[in-house]
Amino acid sequence: MSQSTISGVSIRGIATSVPERRFDNVADATGFAPDAVRKVVAMAGVAERRIVDGMTCSSDLCFQAAETLLDAVRWQRESIDGLVFVTQTPDYFMPSSSCVLHKRLGLQEHCASFDLGLGCSGYIYGLWLASMMLKAGGLRRVLLLHGETPTRYAFEQDHATSLLFGDAGSATAVERDETDGSTPAFFTLCTDGSGYEDLIVEGGGFRDRFCATPRAHFVKMNGANVFNFTIKVIPPLIRDTLRLANRQVDEIDYYIFHQSNRFILQHLIETCGLPRDRVPVVLDRFGNSGGPSVPLTITQGLTGSLGRPVSLMLLGYGTGLSWGAALVQLPSDVVIRHVEYRSHAAHAV
Repeated sequence: MSQSTISGVSIRGIATSVPERRFDNVADATGFAPDAVRKVVAMAGVAERRIVDGMTCSSDLCFQAAETLLDAVRWQRESIDGLVFVTQTPDYFMPSSSCVLHKRLGLQEHCASFDLGLGCSGYIYGLWLASMMLKAGGLRRVLLLHGETPTRYAFEQDHATSLLFGDAGSATAVERDETDGSTPAFFTLCTDGSGYEDLIVEGGGFRDRFCATPRAHFVKMNGANVFNFTIKVIPPLIRDTLRLANRQVDEIDYYIFHQSNRFILQHLIETCGLPRDRVPVVLDRFGNSGGPSVPLTITQGLTGSLGRPVSLMLLGYGTGLSWGAALVQLPSDVVIRHVEYRSHAAHAV
């Protein structure tokens, strides 16, 4: 377990973007028996998902979120010192997708840009990394982008994944805060690489670049192992992070979970003794979009709750196996935006 307390950093804004196409799991799913679909929907809690077309990448969703956010927070492009793009669905193996986004966003040469290859825990790790970059000095503003298009690696005949995933992108504006009395952020980060095969796309990487087995190019999930892992690690993760911050459960305004599965979320709420009204859920409308589900739950689950300082415990967990928590405070003037992405036949690069 790695824990950090980082002061002098503030989240200025969060924007999310989802495809405009809605997929109703009950009405639109044609590859499975209706009773099987209803059973999966009842267990996973995903009634509707957002799905990209075959031309849209996670970078496109993040680009729109970033454009929306930068206009809203009124950041000049030349003021951005760092760009971190978190994804496991990049445009290319080479170059890094952050370089593509750097160009599309019109950022300057002094802006350090790179990719971070993490999934369901990626928003927590990315926020920690952006905060560390600012805390180390020399940088004033970092743009954190996290996007995934897991519907493009879901196997159509596997209802455990094909009826679960949705696509989303996000942008978070993080800035050095030198005002007196700023609230520090608290991070807990963990990894167990022995479970790397429990959520994996085996084909296409350089371990097996031209894999001849079509199924290997799609995600394979050991659902039982992932469930057991989650219910084992998340309760102590919450306790350890509260202990680090010297807080009690009821002192946190909202617990923002990675939107994994309704059954898992309900189990964790009960096991951890969390107030249900402090755990927003958007899984039913957007599906499991991996790590971007954390910022998506903020923009879509806290409607009407902002306008004052709000404390959030952000929780990400999954592929790796990797998990983490961030206890942060959103300032009263934080900018929150959400947009729908309209697909195009081609995307400018």
